[in-house]
Amino acid sequence: MNALHIAVKDLEILFRDRGTAIQLLGLPLIFILVFSGALQTLASGQQDTRLPLAVIDEDSGPLAQALKDDIDASGGIYVVPTERAAAESALDKGELARALFIPPGFSADVTAGRSTRLRLISRPDAHAPRTEAVRLVIEGVARDMALESQILLSLQQMGEMMANIPDAFAVLAVEKGPAQARAQFEASRARPLVTLTTVVPERTVAAEEVTTPAQLAVPSFTVLFVFLTAQATARSIYDEKRVGSFRRLLASPISKAELLIGKMLPNVIASLIQVVVIFGFGMVGLPLLGQPAFSLGNAPLSVALIALLMAFCSSGLGILIAALARTENQIGGLSAVILWAMGILGGSFIPIFYLERFLGPLMRVVPHYWANSAFTALLVRGAGPGEVLPQMLALLIFTSGFFAVGVWKFEFD
Repeated sequence: MNALHIAVKDLEILFRDRGTAIQLLGLPLIFILVFSGALQTLASGQQDTRLPLAVIDEDSGPLAQALKDDIDASGGIYVVPTERAAAESALDKGELARALFIPPGFSADVTAGRSTRLRLISRPDAHAPRTEAVRLVIEGVARDMALESQILLSLQQMGEMMANIPDAFAVLAVEKGPAQARAQFEASRARPLVTLTTVVPERTVAAEEVTTPAQLAVPSFTVLFVFLTAQATARSIYDEKRVGSFRRLLASPISKAELLIGKMLPNVIASLIQVVVIFGFGMVGLPLLGQPAFSLGNAPLSVALIALLMAFCSSGLGILIAALARTENQIGGLSAVILWAMGILGGSFIPIFYLERFLGPLMRVVPHYWANSAFTALLVRGAGPGEVLPQMLALLIFTSGFFAVGVWKFEFD
């Protein structure tokens, strides 16, 4: 008897159990369907990506309203009317990043050509580039408003100076000049002579801004459930111990390492079947259900290699659990809790580019992180094979460590 015979026997036992098949294949698909649908719903509900700007209008005049309307129409900012006391309190508590204060008499001062001052209050810890973007928009809108006001005031003064000339020459009369200028201002807003189009190269856009729910949910839950199969490997080994199979195998010419490799192979094969079924469901099943399709990215061979390394790593983890556990409860309940916790810590429920902001390097202590990181690079950012070499090396190190400690601590009885 060798490792291959042991693997074939375990595979026959594994796939005769319908409950195991449902756990390995059915449960991941349910998770993916629910979570990708939830993510899609959240994404569709977040239509307004503009920066909010709290505006405290202490003037309430026509030009103050025009200022707010023009800022709101700028494309990158939306105005949130706010009371002064509420804004000051929110700034103090850190609930508000920045606020614009329009002073009393703003409309009258601008109309009369008198100097006035807007105040943009920003917290020191506010995102500096966003504050600068807001400042530039306000400054641009205010400058245009001041220019229009100065033009209208100049035309009005010229009209007053020409008030006593004959009507035949009164081209710049008090009523005609400003009215014509206002009409031109309105026309320039509706039909601008110069427009700006912003183009962002695809590879430079942040992953969380361009990906679809399927590209996040499918690989992350694949990682979670592939590593959960480590529990099946550990339980299979425990069952062999309980019935005394390992003691009988001691009489055969097979080493401890070869025996454990034979117990690993069924888990590797089952994990690869999981990957194929889950990825296939993402590519074919999700579109049939009205959700965005899952894509294998630009390097499908690298995706396959990561899946293979992950399957071996999960199997090695199962050997380690079987070597360290002493009772059936430890293999069942305790290992399940540990595996689910590792999945959460490794980014299988929350995308790693969000979770890293809070947990930082702590995530790297679990193999799930490295598998999720590799899949994110390949399937979300469109990275090439060379960019996931560190993740591949990390999975190899985890696999070797799990297997080495498992062989060292393993007891046949």
